[in-house]
Amino acid sequence: MAESNFYLGRLFDTKSGKVTNKALEYESADLTTHAVVTGMTGSGKTGLCVGLLEEASLQGVPAIIIDPKGDLTNLLLHFPDLAPQDFQPWIDPEVARRAGITIEEAAGEASNAWRKGLTEWGIDRERILALTNAVQFTIFTPGSDSGVPISVLSSLAAPKLDWEDNREVLRERISSTVTALLGLVGMNDIDPIRSREHILLSNIFETHWSAGQDIDLTELILQTQTPPFEKLGAFPVDQFFPAKDRMDLAMVLNNILASPAFEAWREGEGLDVHALLFTEDGRPRHSVFYLAHLSDGERMFFVTLLLSAVETWMRTQKGSTSLRALLYMDEIYGYLPPTANPPSKQPLLRMLKQARAFGLGLLLATQNPVDVDYKGLSNTGTWFIGKLQTERDKLRLLDGLESAASGISRGAMDKLISSLGKRMFVMHNVHEKAPVLFQTRWTMNFLAGPLTRTQIPDLNKLANAGATPRASSRPAAAPRGRGKPPQPSVESFQPVTVPASAAAVSSPTPSPARAASSTEGSITKPPIPAGIREYFLPQNYSLPEAYQSAQQSMPPQAMIEGVIYRPALLAGAQIRIMDRKYGVETDVTKAVLVDSLDRRGIVKWEDFTYNGPALDRIETVPAPSARFGSIDAPLNDSKLMNALKKDFTDWVFRNSSVTARANARLKVFAGPDITAAEFMKQCAETAREACDAEVEKKTAIIEKKIKTLEDKLGREQRELREDEAELQNRNIESGANLVELGASLFGLTRKKSVTTQFTKHRLAQSARADVQESKEAIEQFSRDLDALYRERDTIADEINNHWGGIVSQISEVTIKPKKTDVYVNLFGVAWKPYYIVQADGGTIELPAFGAE
Repeated sequence: MAESNFYLGRLFDTKSGKVTNKALEYESADLTTHAVVTGMTGSGKTGLCVGLLEEASLQGVPAIIIDPKGDLTNLLLHFPDLAPQDFQPWIDPEVARRAGITIEEAAGEASNAWRKGLTEWGIDRERILALTNAVQFTIFTPGSDSGVPISVLSSLAAPKLDWEDNREVLRERISSTVTALLGLVGMNDIDPIRSREHILLSNIFETHWSAGQDIDLTELILQTQTPPFEKLGAFPVDQFFPAKDRMDLAMVLNNILASPAFEAWREGEGLDVHALLFTEDGRPRHSVFYLAHLSDGERMFFVTLLLSAVETWMRTQKGSTSLRALLYMDEIYGYLPPTANPPSKQPLLRMLKQARAFGLGLLLATQNPVDVDYKGLSNTGTWFIGKLQTERDKLRLLDGLESAASGISRGAMDKLISSLGKRMFVMHNVHEKAPVLFQTRWTMNFLAGPLTRTQIPDLNKLANAGATPRASSRPAAAPRGRGKPPQPSVESFQPVTVPASAAAVSSPTPSPARAASSTEGSITKPPIPAGIREYFLPQNYSLPEAYQSAQQSMPPQAMIEGVIYRPALLAGAQIRIMDRKYGVETDVTKAVLVDSLDRRGIVKWEDFTYNGPALDRIETVPAPSARFGSIDAPLNDSKLMNALKKDFTDWVFRNSSVTARANARLKVFAGPDITAAEFMKQCAETAREACDAEVEKKTAIIEKKIKTLEDKLGREQRELREDEAELQNRNIESGANLVELGASLFGLTRKKSVTTQFTKHRLAQSARADVQESKEAIEQFSRDLDALYRERDTIADEINNHWGGIVSQISEVTIKPKKTDVYVNLFGVAWKPYYIVQADGGTIELPAFGAE
């Protein structure tokens, strides 16, 4: 037997009616043109397929095996020693009971039967050992952790194919994926051309995949509500698919994500076909996907995703004429129907047409030959036909073969099919001259029948399949598509200017660092109900400042991996406070930033006073490539937000006031923009003016008297000066006269001279009297003026003291705004940025925004 041939059984001689000794050797390369196996229950179809897969294993051909019923779990039941204890765990107790024997006895009979059967077919222990060591067998259980779990969400990631070179293929995969996803939520018979659900989701996928960007189910749900594009075809998105209807679709899709039963679908390894076909060290794998525990919808969903992943992997391979890998599907009924178009059909048809060039062979089995698309199977090179259940099945198969396989003799094929017994098959191979009849060989694996999910852990343990496949380390193809998807649009806002006196967020404790992941959150901003505004707070912290705010030391190798925005409530108001009486006309600003909200919408506003960076620095768009945390009530509830806005407005009204200073006696008033010292100066100046006026009024008579006396005093002082001058002159004359008088007494002068001399003396005395009189008048006037001065000063002092007391009579008055003067100009969701930081072998989250 050639090393590249599969040993499937021995030829059957129709003339003698016996099995010959001539082995049926099937060239492995013939499987690149695919094969179909059909036969009723009990025909030996499973044994033939197990034998084919055993031969593939021995040839080192990796395989992906889709097992809807659980029969293919038997591929792990090969025992080189064929000891009864090897068979015993896999004996069906019910079968043993019906046979009237114990499980131990049944195990012994199975051991003897396999030892005898393998010997008759020339299969020794070394060949079973070779099977054990040839490939790594693993049973995967999507939606369950009984076997190795598999995550289907990874299948939504962008394939590692260049968009520009493979756009047709990738669009076909998108169509199949979307159809499968909609089928999972109960939408069947989807027409990709007419279904707006299909069109919307397909465009979301294409937007991301064409840019080389992955998308997961969470992103898909969010972007269903807020698509990353504005038009679908010629119409705006909201006209083509209204927001309310998109929300309904998103809710249906979210039921998958929210269901606890779906959690198992999110866990495990991704659908990395290369990792499913080969171990890390390059050893081939036979990966069995056990689907018996799934519902019909779940099976269709997973099979479609798996087929699409295999097709994408296939297109990354170089051409090959040899069998590179095998895809086996144990039952294609429902997956390749003649008229219906389930999501699995298109990827199957494409691979049946094109997989040959890449060395990928499809082996498809069915026990229902009626409901199969034979036109789709026209590219199949080999048909293995076993015993059929009804004449109708045979006629439908013959009709299909005539259309699918050219050159077939209907009569001869009818005769061959009619002669089939158990384990007997007709092989029609386009690479051979004529159909042949053969009996399948004895399988090396124990055919225990369908196994249950509870037995799968022991099966994987038997095959040493505890390790899950590695994640693909191959880089994704560089995107050359239409660029990044458009960023979600953000509503514009009107910023509020916060006074410089408000300079910090009231936060007694630093923002702690929290464990994070670079893939946490969503690249799609969660939708916000209409009417709720959004703001993006700036990244005003450097990385060292972010560590400092968390009271942590920054490791040298710390590096920012990304930014994630988390929602908070931002509210701000401007308040105009006016009071003409008190001369108050001022604007007050209040703002709050609420990080944690009660879902009921209860906020103690004073605990979240915002005094951070000026709000005119708020950004209108998020940072590029940022992720978003989820948003919950009340932030995503319009009614609760409206109620919160009203409550915030009431709080602002109740807690907004300014203090005015007043001096009622002086009628001096000032608002909060006037300092106490400035106000006191104003009062002092006003009081001084009032005081001066009163002093002037009350001292007017005295001032008049003072003026009169000062005038008299002035005149008297002038007279005194004149009298003193006259007196001086008279005294000079009086001195000379005395000499003359003495001379006259002694007869030295004439008598007339004596008389003149006495006259001058008398005039001198009169001048002396005038001087004395003026002095006395001046003294009197001075005494009278002093009295008036004292009286005036006393009155002035009393008035000064009076007004001096009034200056200090200052009171403070609280001025509150009118409710109509409260203007809320900021209210909505504030997206606070956080750095996702890689350091010390882990990832943490640090605040990127805070008080400067």
